[in-house]
Order: sequence, then structure tokens, then C-alpha cells
Amino acid sequence: MACGSSRRVTIQLVDDEAVVGARGPQLFRGQSYEAIRASCLDSGMLFCDPYFSAGPDALGYDLLGPDSEKAKGVEWKRPHEFCAEPQFICEDMSRTDVCQGRLGNCWLLAAAASLTLHPRLLRRVVPPGQSFGNGYAGVFHFQLWQFGRWVDVVVDDRLPVKEGKLMFVRSAQRNEFWAPLLEKAYAKLHGSYEVMRGGHMNEAFVDFTGGVGEVIYLRHNTPGLFSVLRQALAKESLVGATALSDRGEYRTEDGLVRGHAYSVTGTHKVALGFTKVRLLRLRNPWGRVEWTGAWSDSCPRWDSLPTEWRDALLVKKEDGEFWMELQDFLHHFNTVQICSLSPDVLGPSPAGGAWHVNTFQGRWVRGFNSGGSQPGAETFWTNPQFRLTLLEPDEEDDEDEGPWGGWGAAGAGGPARGGRTPKCTVLLSLIQRNRRCLRAKGLTYLTVGFHVFQIPEELLGLWDTPRSRALLPRLLQADRSVFCARRDVSRRCRLPPGHYLVVPSAAQAGDEADFTLRIFSERHHTALEIDDIISADLEALMVPCVSMMLELELLFQELVGEGEELSAPQLQTLLSIALEPARANGRTPREIGLRTCEQLLRCFGHGQGLVLHSFRQLWGHLLRWQATFDKFDEDASGTMNSYELRLALNAAGFHLNNQLTQALTSRYRDSRLRVDFERFVSCVAQLTYIFCHCSQHLDGGEGVVCLTHRQWMEVATFS
Repeated sequence: MACGSSRRVTIQLVDDEAVVGARGPQLFRGQSYEAIRASCLDSGMLFCDPYFSAGPDALGYDLLGPDSEKAKGVEWKRPHEFCAEPQFICEDMSRTDVCQGRLGNCWLLAAAASLTLHPRLLRRVVPPGQSFGNGYAGVFHFQLWQFGRWVDVVVDDRLPVKEGKLMFVRSAQRNEFWAPLLEKAYAKLHGSYEVMRGGHMNEAFVDFTGGVGEVIYLRHNTPGLFSVLRQALAKESLVGATALSDRGEYRTEDGLVRGHAYSVTGTHKVALGFTKVRLLRLRNPWGRVEWTGAWSDSCPRWDSLPTEWRDALLVKKEDGEFWMELQDFLHHFNTVQICSLSPDVLGPSPAGGAWHVNTFQGRWVRGFNSGGSQPGAETFWTNPQFRLTLLEPDEEDDEDEGPWGGWGAAGAGGPARGGRTPKCTVLLSLIQRNRRCLRAKGLTYLTVGFHVFQIPEELLGLWDTPRSRALLPRLLQADRSVFCARRDVSRRCRLPPGHYLVVPSAAQAGDEADFTLRIFSERHHTALEIDDIISADLEALMVPCVSMMLELELLFQELVGEGEELSAPQLQTLLSIALEPARANGRTPREIGLRTCEQLLRCFGHGQGLVLHSFRQLWGHLLRWQATFDKFDEDASGTMNSYELRLALNAAGFHLNNQLTQALTSRYRDSRLRVDFERFVSCVAQLTYIFCHCSQHLDGGEGVVCLTHRQWMEVATFS
């Protein structure tokens, strides 16, 4: 084989035929709601949930722990044991069904109360057809969205009761129980009631709808806000607003309640002469206590409008709903929360048009791809990366650009009519998966966020090469999210058409967590994770053209004696002597352990021994691997970090996807996240064996080998 060959062998993984269509992970053990209910009815026994047992562990771990004062005297009872004629739903579900109990989970309950204003959405979370009447079996179920899929959560109806009353959420109609059972389902999802203490309303909105929750922090002048709210409501998004308070809820002289969450339910523009007035319709979930300022129900400004407008917009009654001018809204409110709904909730032909969505699951791993949040740091570019292409700009709006206009990314298409650059609206949402349930172990949400970089046209042709990571530091930042310790971190970006790189990261390098990244766009987009294919240069698999010293051959003959094959202990002795020059040159000792020698026998021999010809092949590879190791062991410490290991494997001719690189990194690094020479040899020897094995099935040794996941595991057993 000529030196410098660029021929390659590629491994493509495909699904096993036997498991196609049945690969989805089971997030919750046990039978379905229908099967459990039928089984209980047949046996005449009420359901007792074995996976969320009614007892101290279900309550909590600290303030509600087994030995806590609040947990004393708690009994777990079914509704008919402490309430006459319990009902799952009395007539219909409304905001008064959700009254907070002795748990600091108002963020969850406020979202549930707001959801009652959207019956179609609520029916998705609380499936109809459940009751305490005919067919009652002590089992109920709810559907909650979790990181890309809807989960059916089954619970029994044993609820925590103290002194004859429900401890936690209850309805104003004391015999109604859909809300307490929904709260229990949420507690089961996360491990206990106590883990629900403290949170943000958008977190619950997302779990109830599968949408993307974003928070807009308001200023006295927030241009573009009216357009964003109008478009959000047109897409049936859930919109809330909060007037923050440092002393709890209290009513102001103009009828607003600070420290309280409101729903935004409509927008309207009215013309007063040559002036356009932008109005917002808000609703107090209490169903009473309204704004008394400009454009309130009793404001005389309504008299200046045409009668048909006034009749269409104004409802004069104490129902908690009122109109406000945008500038007054900006003066009194601090934040807006928007939950944009996903297509599977909106349906096939939603009002206002559908979002285009891509969802990716990932994980930050210490020492592999948890590179921190500073683009100037070398490790930053080891973070997971996702390429986003935007080609279709939004329709132009007459509103000014808002705070979502980006950080100066150049427009690929140039200015539009009127001097504007066409922009694409993109919602980026980063969610930390499964962190709330870890609170019992003392863990909290990490500080996370993401950067968005523009990929210039001149780099696109180089982007899909194995060396594309070398191009990353040349990219210009187009936008970024805030970095904060919340489950959901979202950002509404307004970007010119073009190609972008989204890099989600934890703030601190080395922080580990699972994450979900979702991309919502007004118009069509494409998105994919930046990842190498699994391949190797054929040159890496061929024996280097090097001659072996006569002394080494004589030593081989001396060690094998009358036999023809070198055993693992004999190979260890031979390599210890052969690698002596590395120690003499000041390098850290290059000892090769017995276990690694046994592996080398499997890779280059037939498992039991090594003949002279096979040893010559092994020795040629060892010299090349030693040179590669020395190149990336720049400080001559005798070790590489995980980032240098990836570079060294690429230099050795192996191009691996993120999943395989992560597996190798975890397998071959030590407790200090370092890889020494022996571990490096073990790693590249195994890779060489795998690709040589696969190339034997190709014509000419190059091309693509398709393996099922089962076949891959049989070949690539890293032991």
C-alpha cells in the first residue's frame, strides 16, 4: 500500500431487524392504565401503586422527611375514606379547582390553574372518562410531557391526609379530586412531593404542553414586544405576565396585585386620530380584582371608539379580565412568560401556522465534552454542537426590531426593501433532564446556556471533513442565551438566513448532566448534530514500513526458546526491554502491563501467542503509536487529557462519532481523567483490530460495512 493513501473503511450502524419498531425506552415500569384497571376490577381489589408507595418516602427527604415534624400524623387515605361522594370532576375543571396546600409549589399550581382556561390542552393532561363511579378501581392516570415524549403516569388514589384534611392541593369544591391526583402524578414523576418545592411556572407549562417556555425580562421600552405577543397568541401559545414583589402578594392603588401571575389573553390596535394605541387584554386568575387605570372597564377613553369596537372589546363586569395600554403594561410588569406549543399539540392545521421543530438528546460528560461556557477556552469546542440552516425569512412586520435581533450576524441575503435585513425567528430551548428528582441527593440545577455562531459561506465546503473542529475558533458569535441555574433556558433569536452552529454548555467545565435541545422556527429549517462518521484511513491499518533491529529479533528467539510463539508474559518482558530508549530520553516509563499484552495477542496474534511475523507487525504499529503519543504529550508528562486523546486518535487515522469517542474516553482514562501510554496503546490496538476485521469483508479492503448494533457489540467489546 502506497504511503499517503486516503482510502477509507467506514462502519455504518443499522437497527437490528428483530427490534425495529420496538426500540423506545420504557420510562415507567408496570402495566398500562387500562390493563391495571381491568385487572383490579376482575380481582375486586383497589389498585396500590408498587412504584410510588403511599408512605414516608413519597412525602420527601428533608422538611417532609420521615422524621420531620410536618410528616408526623400523616395518613394515606382514598377520597371515599374521608369525603362523602367524591368526584373526579365536578361539572368542569376551572381555576378554583386548584388551591395551594402546605407545599411551596405555587409555580406548578399556577400553571395548572392557567391551563383550565384552555380546555383542549387540559384534556390532554387529564384524560377524560375517569371517575369514582362505575368502574372505579382506585387507579387514575395523567399525561405529562418529558423531554421529547408524552408519558402516561399511573397513580393510585391514596392521598396524604392530616387531621382529616388533604395536606397539599385541594379544590374549592372539597369533593373534587382531579387536581390532588394530578399533583400526585407529578410527584411520582420526580420521586416525591418535596422535590416540587420551588420552581418556575414555565417549567410546568412545558410539562403540561410539550411547548417551549421562554422568559422576557421587560424594560420601560421593549420594542417589538407587542408583535411577539400578538404572534404568540395567534399560535395559541400560553402567555403570562408577572409583577414582581419583594414582600409577597399585595394589591396596589390601581388594582394590580404585585407578586402575582396574570394571563395575557389578547391584543388589539385601536386608532385615535393619527395615534395608534396598542392594547393588551389580561386576566387575573382569581377571577376578580382588576386594573383601574387607563382603558380599564370604567375608563372614559372607551367612549371615543366606534360603538362596534367598544361592544366587541369591552366587557364591564368583575370577572378578572381587563385591557391595558402597552406602555402601562411595561411600567407595571417585570416579566412575560410565553409557552409556544408544539405541532403535536396544535394539530395538523393550527391557527397562526405551525412551528417547525427539531429535538436532540445529549449529555455533557466530564473530561470528554463538558467544556465550559467560555469560547476562548480550548476545551469549549469539545462541547456538543448542532448545525442549523435557516433559508426562509419571516414575513415582514410593521413592528420595530425587539431585543431578539441577534448580536450582529451579517445578513446572507443583504438588506430587504426599506433597508431592513430579512430575519428568521428561531426559538432555542435547552432543558436539563431529570435534575429535579436528584434534589434528594443534594443536587440542584446546573448553570447552563448556549452560544450561536455563524458559519461563513467560505467554510461550508470544509465543514464536513474530519478536521472540521479546527475551523471552530474562527466562527463569529451571532447570539447567545443567558446562563442561569434553571431547568429550561430559552432564547428567541432573530437571525439572517444562513448557516449557524448552536453550542449548548454548562457554565463550568466538567459539570455533568443530560440535556434536551429543541429548535422551533417560524419557517422551515434543517438541523443536525455535528458528528464524525465511524471510519479509519486504510493507512492506519497497514503495517508501517520499518525494519526491526537484529537485537530485537534475537531477543524474541531467546524468549520463545524451542517454541514459535510468544506468550503474554514473554511479550511483556520483550516490550519492557524494547521500550527502554523512551525512558533514556527522559520520557515517563512506557511500561506495558500483562493485561494489555494479552489484548495485543488477541489483536495481532490468534489469542494464545504471537509468531515473529505478527510481532513485526505489532512492533511497526507500536513505533507509530509512540510517535503519535509523544506529539500530543506536549508537556512530556507521560499522559494526555481527554481532549488530546481525541486529537491523537484523529492523527492516528481513526475518525469516531461522539458516542464512540465518549465510550472510549470513559473506558481508557484514569481517575484523574488522564490517558497514559499503555492506555493509549490498548485503545488504538482495539480500534485497529475492529477496522481490520471489518475491512476483510470489503472488496479491496475499503468501502462501507453495515453492522447491526448486536454485531457491533460482538466486534467492539472493549475489555
